[in-house]
Amino acid sequence: MSLPLNLHWISEYDWRSLSDYYHVWWDSSVILLFAELPFLLFLLNVFLFQRPGRDWNKRLLPPVSVLIPARNEEASIGAAVEAVLASRGVDLELIVLDDGSIDATAEIVRSYAEKDARVRLEMAPPLPEDWNGKQHACWMLASLATHDVFCYLDADVRVGQEAIYRMVSELNRTTDKNPDAPEFSLVSGFPAQETGTFLERLMLPLIHFVLLCYLPLAGERWSRSGAFAAGCGQFMMARREAYFATGGHSAIRLTMHDGLLLPKLFRRHRFGTAVFDLSKDAVCRMYQGAGEVWSGLAKNATEGMATLIRLPVFTVLLLAGEVLPLPLAVLALVHGYTAPFRFLLAALALGYAIRFFCVWRYRQSGLGAALHPLGVLALLVLQWYALVRKLFRVRATWKDRAYRVG
Repeated sequence: MSLPLNLHWISEYDWRSLSDYYHVWWDSSVILLFAELPFLLFLLNVFLFQRPGRDWNKRLLPPVSVLIPARNEEASIGAAVEAVLASRGVDLELIVLDDGSIDATAEIVRSYAEKDARVRLEMAPPLPEDWNGKQHACWMLASLATHDVFCYLDADVRVGQEAIYRMVSELNRTTDKNPDAPEFSLVSGFPAQETGTFLERLMLPLIHFVLLCYLPLAGERWSRSGAFAAGCGQFMMARREAYFATGGHSAIRLTMHDGLLLPKLFRRHRFGTAVFDLSKDAVCRMYQGAGEVWSGLAKNATEGMATLIRLPVFTVLLLAGEVLPLPLAVLALVHGYTAPFRFLLAALALGYAIRFFCVWRYRQSGLGAALHPLGVLALLVLQWYALVRKLFRVRATWKDRAYRVG
């Protein structure tokens, strides 16, 4: 293996006969460097990745159109609607667009609309060619909204009472340099992720790990470059004027990943975007079961990490810094290489420190943190799986619809 690492020493039959001890020490110190860099970036990012806004203080804020695209969401839509209606501090309307559901989604929403005038049920037209279902539904919802702030929620998100208020306050924030202009035109937040099954616990917490360890949020906050775009499609809020000026979801109609590409679109048009920690203010059960986890993460992968340019780089970074320290530390310990063992143990400790901090701060699975190297390895396997499928033009299926990938 010859990356920046020359790990010939792990394939030797008798480690104690190695004469080139220097290489063993050098290789383990390089692995420690690969673990140190994301750890240092993480330390910087946690100060920027904060809960949005302030506690509710009766401050007057713009009214909000809460927009939920829903397709076969009878298991979650009732809880989502009730959570939105319990919001305080904002004047809102809630529009749910039923996108061809064949279950009781529409009936459930209709029952809420009959009891609360803030709720509207709308029916989506047939999906046009060359549109992703969610992007089309979101674009239709924008045309139905009556307020100047759009809050897009996935149907499996349950917001806390202050979540919408806090995010509107961020969207309404101005800078000292220009007190008449908003600092951000699009904001999004990462809810706490409910995880029930093994693969959910193993892989879903890695969303925070990759975001906070490999994206400089200082660039996301203080520049408008698309290279620093980040977002979460589960909870996104945008200003009407900026949304339509960019083309909104119609400009990314083929994407499977609006959480990344909508902020990138806004930045391309020189609008500010920001991402926040909503783990105390919202919760989401993103996927249920191993099959949904695998297909759900794979469908988005090629618009993020899984490209021919990015994935080899991430493979080196994640393998060297997060996966290899554990097995190599065991080998070094067994064969008596004390100094390399210390380097590798330090590298391992840095990765675990990040993960268990996330367990505490972002309400994540302790099991997933304990199995961190295995989770990262599974993530890399999934990314390569998604890239190979894209190269062979295998279509992705989601919500009973087939799409081109990438």
